[in-house]
Amino acid sequence: MLRAINPANGKTVREVSPDDATQVEGKLAAAAEAFPAWRRKTFAERAEVMRAVARDLRERVEDLAPLMTEEMGKPIREARGEVEKAAWCAEHYADHAAQYLAPETIESDAARSYVQYLPLGPVLGILPWNAPFWLAFRFCAPALMAGNTCLMKHDPHVPGCARAIEEVFARAGAPAGIFHALMIETPRVEAVIRDPRIRALSFTGSSRGGSAVASIAASEIKPAVLELGGSDPAIVLADADLEQAANVLKLSRIINAGQSCIAAKRLIVEASVYERMVELLTEKLGALKVGDPAREDTDVGPIARDDLRQELHRQVQSTIAAGARCLLGGDLPDGAGYFYPVTLLGDVEPGMCAFSEETFGPVGVLIRARDRDHALSLANDTPYGLAASVWSTPERGEALAAEIEAGQVAVNGIVKTDPRLPSGGVKKSGYGRELGAHGIREFVNAQQVWVGPARG
Repeated sequence: MLRAINPANGKTVREVSPDDATQVEGKLAAAAEAFPAWRRKTFAERAEVMRAVARDLRERVEDLAPLMTEEMGKPIREARGEVEKAAWCAEHYADHAAQYLAPETIESDAARSYVQYLPLGPVLGILPWNAPFWLAFRFCAPALMAGNTCLMKHDPHVPGCARAIEEVFARAGAPAGIFHALMIETPRVEAVIRDPRIRALSFTGSSRGGSAVASIAASEIKPAVLELGGSDPAIVLADADLEQAANVLKLSRIINAGQSCIAAKRLIVEASVYERMVELLTEKLGALKVGDPAREDTDVGPIARDDLRQELHRQVQSTIAAGARCLLGGDLPDGAGYFYPVTLLGDVEPGMCAFSEETFGPVGVLIRARDRDHALSLANDTPYGLAASVWSTPERGEALAAEIEAGQVAVNGIVKTDPRLPSGGVKKSGYGRELGAHGIREFVNAQQVWVGPARG
């Protein structure tokens, strides 16, 4: 049974029977059967479908956003924004896919030679719970506009969101079979990956899960894009605008109750301004309201599951026991729901748990750096490489970005995903890119065409 539990009160809000073998086969067959006609449609024809999907998302924000709030605890204001962002992604690829995938002429000995970008076939998206609508459209909008069909296996804890996304496509009049939600438990995913009708896959989740998925895909010689965990550094140098840095890092740390792979997690501050940043972040984080995510005035909702909350608390307590200062929070609250207080740990050093591991919750970690070079060394001292930010002058920030081992770097701004820009990681944060022109080219055949006669 796929069961959704409201993390604000611990009560079951939805139970969905998983697809049986016949239903899974039907969805796989539908995706394969829909592919030939969908690939032959023009970009303009595919764009009509995607714009209709986007319209439905925007018109039903007030119906769709609460599903995230009740199934994984996203504050309602953030949930509305996520639905709107999903619609933007659909519209972006409707507007730009033809440009992104335009054939490229390349001079050779041929009378004419070029590369054209052709769809692969049915693509499988394996998605986590923390951004149910955004991550679905980050996966499917470029894949569909490239001419592929999509099967989405969502996290079993957000079955209502998965069903709702599938229904959006149905209401929008999308051709049958181009998008289906596979309502299955995680152990059944391997068989779907291995099915010969699946031509490629996209996975967002933990590094452990990504390793397993990548191994299966590689054994079947299927391309995969992996967006995995992160222990993202934010470097604050002495010449930064400290007030602005503190405001943005506060927001980055508590969006979705800190349950975001690309959120700033390790706040590395140059020694001369370290204590000032301690003061600013203690004040700003301490003013946030933790509570019922359905309330408009809530800043921070609950952790999605109790096992995740217990793991977060273990990381906090281990770090404090190793010598870190607890400046805010740090206590496991009593009462219903899976809430965790906004927490700030100071004087964290390499080797401590919160430095070495990814923390998935509203926990900020302050690390003192001697200077710019030490800050860079600390930032790169991690097996992950998803995202980072730098706070300094624009010139110094850009120079430092080139030395940071991460897939994306924001200079004097918040790290975020944007349909216009590629997103992805290096090291144990994954490989491949999503979004932008780079993302839509992950699931295509870059076919070289040589047209004779040869030139002398």
